[in-house]
Amino acid sequence: MIRVENLTKSFGVFSALRGIDLQINSGEFWIIVGPNGAGKTTLLKIIATLSHPTSGAIEINQTDHQQAKLQIRKQIGFIGHQNFLYDNLTAEENLKFYARMYNLKNRRELIAAKLNQVGLSDRGDDLVRNFSRGMQQRLTIARALLNEPQIILLDEPFGGLDQQGIDLFSELLTSLISPDRIIIMTTHNLQLGWELATHYAILSKGRIVDQKPIREVNFNKFKERYRTLTGENN
Repeated sequence: MIRVENLTKSFGVFSALRGIDLQINSGEFWIIVGPNGAGKTTLLKIIATLSHPTSGAIEINQTDHQQAKLQIRKQIGFIGHQNFLYDNLTAEENLKFYARMYNLKNRRELIAAKLNQVGLSDRGDDLVRNFSRGMQQRLTIARALLNEPQIILLDEPFGGLDQQGIDLFSELLTSLISPDRIIIMTTHNLQLGWELATHYAILSKGRIVDQKPIREVNFNKFKERYRTLTGENN
């Protein structure tokens, strides 16, 4: 479980987050939506321990977020705007590098399993620089899954993908949903996010202005709610 209480983040005089409250339980898939500059990426980076909040608290599985960063990081797989892949290494070599960083055992078998899970079992010996954007995203998922994280954070993962890549990536994300896992994704694609998620939160000017289980609203009402609360058509 993730519990966020009165979280704030300021950059000088600019307040990126203003009193965020969230409770996310295992088995839930949340989308965080909102206009550019609403604070979506900042929120994910703080949850991932990549940024420090100005005030407020986060607990992950009843562990204080800031007092046990290393323990928390072992539970998180983060996929941001940068894929952190090495273009001049093969897919398998990239995963070997990260498996050593995590000090994982049975690396050969683990890497083979993760490549198969993301549909790249026949491309392990190919250089990443020759991969399409969609293939790189799938390999990034494999990297994030190496340590079997309980929490997966995705920041606009569909950016730059064509429709085929979006469809393949959506199927992969659906396969990752588990009663023991939390998935949080920021996205500008309201339709796609609504189809994947169990819950949503609308972020505007650093505040959560609405949050609900997806089952409580149909897509048209969700889209209208988004437009009314953010002033943005999507």
